[in-house]
Amino acid sequence: MTRRLGVHTSIAGGLHLSLEKAYALGCNTLQIFSHSPRGWAVKEISHQDVSLFKSLRVKLDISPVYVHSSYLINIASENELLKKKSIAMLTTEMDRADEIGADYVVLHTGSASSDDKRSSMKRAISALNEIAQMKNWEAGLLIENTAGERGDISSTIPEMSEILRSVKNSFVSGICLDTCHAFAAGYDIRTGSGIRRIAGEIEQYIGFEKVRLIHLNDSKGTNGSRVDRHEHIGSGQIGEECLGRFISYKQLRDVPLILETPKKKESDDPVNLAKVRRMLGMKQ
Repeated sequence: MTRRLGVHTSIAGGLHLSLEKAYALGCNTLQIFSHSPRGWAVKEISHQDVSLFKSLRVKLDISPVYVHSSYLINIASENELLKKKSIAMLTTEMDRADEIGADYVVLHTGSASSDDKRSSMKRAISALNEIAQMKNWEAGLLIENTAGERGDISSTIPEMSEILRSVKNSFVSGICLDTCHAFAAGYDIRTGSGIRRIAGEIEQYIGFEKVRLIHLNDSKGTNGSRVDRHEHIGSGQIGEECLGRFISYKQLRDVPLILETPKKKESDDPVNLAKVRRMLGMKQ
């Protein structure tokens, strides 16, 4: 089976153009925002855009399609207004994912730097349960691990497991595992023992079948730094060889990969993708 490999692509000019950009890069999966991730206002998707996106996706064989939720969402917040707006926005994200036929929505659960982690976790779980009772969506929700910055929740596999186990109606389908975030949170995936540690926790607490996506990023920060700064593949603290070993681990070797590496030049995505294809022994 061909490994599903893609990048986060822009929807500027129309949703369907994100598919064309991914295909031009040789990708067979992709991640997008369904709207601007930095504003609460959300513009409706036209029927024409939906139709174009769905038909082109099938034609280009791009799957799965992942929608990354808005950066503004913070369901762990102790601010009631922000939490209510976050619940409404996540509901909108799920609706839009279904509208365009996306497979998954990726969520950062948020943080509450002025409160203890246990209270933040309870608020996040309560918010997800509130949404889970609203309706059933075709798209699945994936919880993404965080780098463990101050106030972060879900930076460890046991914390992510607690969310999965505590949310009803199978609303949370699984997890998105970000390599930069895992490394920054203290999982040293540069070493065999470090890879076995995180793999062991996944097997014990979650199950490998729940790992639905890997965000493949190198890290500017050191191991355990709790700094969320992505770097080009092979140019950060993890390194190309170690990332290659991680994504080739036997129980993870079929999980789709999405790169969220820096985009400062037109050549950045092609260069990073070429490195990953080389790591995987794929044709260039």
